[in-house]
Amino acid sequence: MSDETVKYTLPERELPTHWVNIIPDLPGDPVPPLNPQTLEPAGPADLAPIFPEALIRQEVSPEPLVEIPDEVREVYKLWRPTPLYRARRLEKALDTPAHIYFKYEGVSPAGSHKPNSAVAQAYENKQAGIKRLVTETGAGQWGSALAFACSLLGLECVVYMVGASYDQKPYRRSMMQTWGATVHRSPSDTTDAGRSQQGHPTGSLGIAISEAVEVAAKDPETNYSLGSVLNHVCLHQTVIGQEALAQMQMAGEEPDVVIGCVGGGSNFAGLIFPFVRRVLRGEAKTRFIGAEPAACPTLTRGVYRYDFGDTVGMTPLLPMYTLGHDFVPPPVHAGGLRYHGDAPLLCALVKEGIVEARAYAQNPAFEAAVRFARSEGIVPGPEPAHAIRAAVDEALAAREAGEKRVILFGLSGHGHFDMAAYDAYLAGTLEDVEFSEADMQAALDRLPDAPAIA
Repeated sequence: MSDETVKYTLPERELPTHWVNIIPDLPGDPVPPLNPQTLEPAGPADLAPIFPEALIRQEVSPEPLVEIPDEVREVYKLWRPTPLYRARRLEKALDTPAHIYFKYEGVSPAGSHKPNSAVAQAYENKQAGIKRLVTETGAGQWGSALAFACSLLGLECVVYMVGASYDQKPYRRSMMQTWGATVHRSPSDTTDAGRSQQGHPTGSLGIAISEAVEVAAKDPETNYSLGSVLNHVCLHQTVIGQEALAQMQMAGEEPDVVIGCVGGGSNFAGLIFPFVRRVLRGEAKTRFIGAEPAACPTLTRGVYRYDFGDTVGMTPLLPMYTLGHDFVPPPVHAGGLRYHGDAPLLCALVKEGIVEARAYAQNPAFEAAVRFARSEGIVPGPEPAHAIRAAVDEALAAREAGEKRVILFGLSGHGHFDMAAYDAYLAGTLEDVEFSEADMQAALDRLPDAPAIA
């Protein structure tokens, strides 16, 4: 047996004590969300009907570090710190001089990175006396995570699951129900928002968000919980990047490029923000690549505008790259990446040229995922399959250039509930769904009348 290290692990005592807040390091002043009625910057009062005060404070915090409550860290210990792997077998299969590392979040009880925020949100809502949380979920990872967190902390949980994923991933639904959650197929007939969108039976994250926000706004004992996009969600996920920084130091290497998949942006932000902060402070020269689906290419094809975070138009206006809030993406298997916009903090980094975005069709992504599984043994989710595709491309480019390149990517979750997608790929029936320019343009034509972003 060789002495080559494959897995880098941290002891529980080295769990991060604080979340990393990237806002103080961003160039220029942050672009604020807007109240859609007044077009004035949205403040805490605009968020108070659906979020507890502690999460609102985190959303707008100017502090570079935000302390993680001891009770949250105690729950984190069920799966954190997560391992960092050196993908030596994949390197050999690609015949590349690149060193490939991946941070694996699929070891959590819910099988993805999502509990990092779900536990923090459930905790603060419990402290505020809230009885029930309602949310949306795309592929089911976020719904599973919130159901898990609510089960541990004694809260009720209601989940609106995007119709396409509800049909494709029945066992995700079963997992949520096992943890005690009530799951509705979205668009549903339980809300005005859902009834208004019955013409889009496959659903979208935007539609499901509208349903969940409506339920929360009508019930004082119910709050809304979001799995991505907002600042406090990205904040919670930075435990990933902080651990990865320490583990890369254990490996004695500095990543040349850090890669992740992007839907709303929480997993990617969580991995890269601690590394980005070093770049912004002149301490490193790392590149960052966000990989998204070609069928929903928000960062690569969208416009940088103010838009609603949901389809019906119930949220504040967010500054982001968007395909239009009522754009309904095709039902690709990477359901967690089917979102019309992205986290404003991530979009700001793309606009500044600090983050590069690439879009991949389903078949190239699954080709890379299968190659990875046959080398490293882990069957990845359809979402991180896009990140693997980008990492493989970077490794092949290093081979062509004859240069060593250190690559770090986020493996945000396993694909054990996504085998129907693998069945389709292996049978040769997986479609590379076309992105509709006409549908996007029609949705962009319906963007809200809001100030332009400089």
